[in-house]
Amino acid sequence: MTTPHELLDQVEADLARADHDDTASGLDRRAFMFRALVATAATTFGATAVQAQRLLAGAETAGVPGHVPEPLLAELSPVRVAERLAMQPALPALGNGEAPALQFQPWPGGTGAAIEHLMRTRGIEAFARRPFPLAAWTGPVPTNADDLAFLPAHRQSALIRERKLTSTRLTEIYLARLERLDPTLLCAVTILRERALAEAARADAEIAAGVWRGPLHGLPYGLKDLFTTKGIPTTWGSPDFVNRIIDEDAEIVVRLREAGAVLVAKLSTGLFAQNDQWFRGRTNNPWNLSQGSSGSSAGPGSATAAGCVSFSIGTETQGSIVSPSIRNGISALRPTFGRVSRHGGMVLAWSMDRVGPMCRSVEDCAMVFHVIHGVDPKDPSTITTPFHYDRDIDLRRVRLGVDPNAPKPLVDGLRALGLQPRDIGARPALGGMGGSGLNVEYAAAFDSYVVQKAKEIGLDLSTVTADWRPPAPPAGSPPDPMAPANWPNRFVRGRVIPAFEFLQQQRRRHLIIVQWGEFMRDLDGFIGAPNADVGPNAQTGHPCAVLPYAFEAPASGRPQGGANAPANTPPPPPLNPQPICGVITGALYNDDVILSVAQRYQATTDFHTRRPAL
Repeated sequence: MTTPHELLDQVEADLARADHDDTASGLDRRAFMFRALVATAATTFGATAVQAQRLLAGAETAGVPGHVPEPLLAELSPVRVAERLAMQPALPALGNGEAPALQFQPWPGGTGAAIEHLMRTRGIEAFARRPFPLAAWTGPVPTNADDLAFLPAHRQSALIRERKLTSTRLTEIYLARLERLDPTLLCAVTILRERALAEAARADAEIAAGVWRGPLHGLPYGLKDLFTTKGIPTTWGSPDFVNRIIDEDAEIVVRLREAGAVLVAKLSTGLFAQNDQWFRGRTNNPWNLSQGSSGSSAGPGSATAAGCVSFSIGTETQGSIVSPSIRNGISALRPTFGRVSRHGGMVLAWSMDRVGPMCRSVEDCAMVFHVIHGVDPKDPSTITTPFHYDRDIDLRRVRLGVDPNAPKPLVDGLRALGLQPRDIGARPALGGMGGSGLNVEYAAAFDSYVVQKAKEIGLDLSTVTADWRPPAPPAGSPPDPMAPANWPNRFVRGRVIPAFEFLQQQRRRHLIIVQWGEFMRDLDGFIGAPNADVGPNAQTGHPCAVLPYAFEAPASGRPQGGANAPANTPPPPPLNPQPICGVITGALYNDDVILSVAQRYQATTDFHTRRPAL
């Protein structure tokens, strides 16, 4: 059997016999073969391609460009090169979470300018975190389990604080609902019965002893299954990680635990935060089971709407909080970029990923966000800025723009409460700059996994080009996101985008941020069409609040498989009425303002209190 050393010796001998043929292509065959051998030797002996490239570049500068002299060939045989490379210190291994030195700053003038602006306009005292105002419970206490399950979280909190409801009772209700409904909804990856009951018992004991940690104390919640949790699998929606345990708690888990919240389930995420398909199937919309719940925060959207948790935590890169919240008819906050720590969460894009609450009411979103926002040194993108939710905000003083395509019932309802909306037009457009930067971040974040998976499926990463596509599925069959041929589509092509192009894209991105800063200069926020600004705001970092404004059948349904469904696929069934949602987009760090405006409207409606028939 030929050893790697013997193979290299043999090819080195071939190289020594090779003649330089200037008439073939102008390429020095010795130089070409030398480069190839160095790369091969580096791989054989465990050195990195970067190290090999550096050494090769240094060697060639000693000779004629494009030609490797005879003495240098003798001195730098591939075996010797590889052995020297292998002796060099290895580069630090990178997984999914390590942040780059460059950090995205959504404020046009940078984070320092943002802090100075906020101090100047709101005062330094505004940075102090005030207690969240929790109204007392009034009236009779519900006794029916379903009535308790669908109470908004802030009403459950009032009952728990006043010892009219125990965390254990509420946790048992939600565990029972999860176990009964998950086979239909496929919203839960791991239901944590024993752990949840232990945490609930601890919360009840603390409250009975007079220790109340705040409005989340004793509330059972669900967590999107891309956050790490000690002793519990973190799957990212992938069959490759069904049993993987990353034995640390994400920062969001730590903050919620310290606030007394009870983790009852890790909820589904689409495969690697893509849509609503994961390794057990499709997570469904509880209002209309013929529809997926959208994604990638599929489980949080479905479980919250179905009354399986008090609240849930989702994430967004490009629409993954907004879209499932709209699909499932719930309230949510996609925060300003950098306001909530992402430490311990799966990374798609360091410059776009955000963490936010998905709830049954706007007030719940404010209550949860009040606890989870703020600086975390483990996430260098984080910033602390003022958050002062005002459920009695004077709408006459709010500068809210309205797009011609904004939902009329939402605008009319706010106008009746005193809002004086301002007409606005199109927002600054991205043009053709949308995707390459995101693909680069995807590819970098998933590099270690892609390298491993490429070996398994026989994909030669050195052959990947910018227009690479995975093999198409068989004719007539819907695409399968779990198929090995399909998973690299999102994470592979970004590997070959030139660094120059990526940097130019980031410079153009900053121009868009400046343009949005000008557009929003005299606005506290605006209402547009529900999904119109998701793409631009992924680039700019602006926040938005999602809330229901009507209750009716959605405009259209789509059969499973979409445009690729077989020709004989039956038409989708008629859709049931459900809450229909709008979106209020805020100026940067105006999360409190848009939640306050949304709450003023929601207090006059009951769309958020409706329940799906399950």
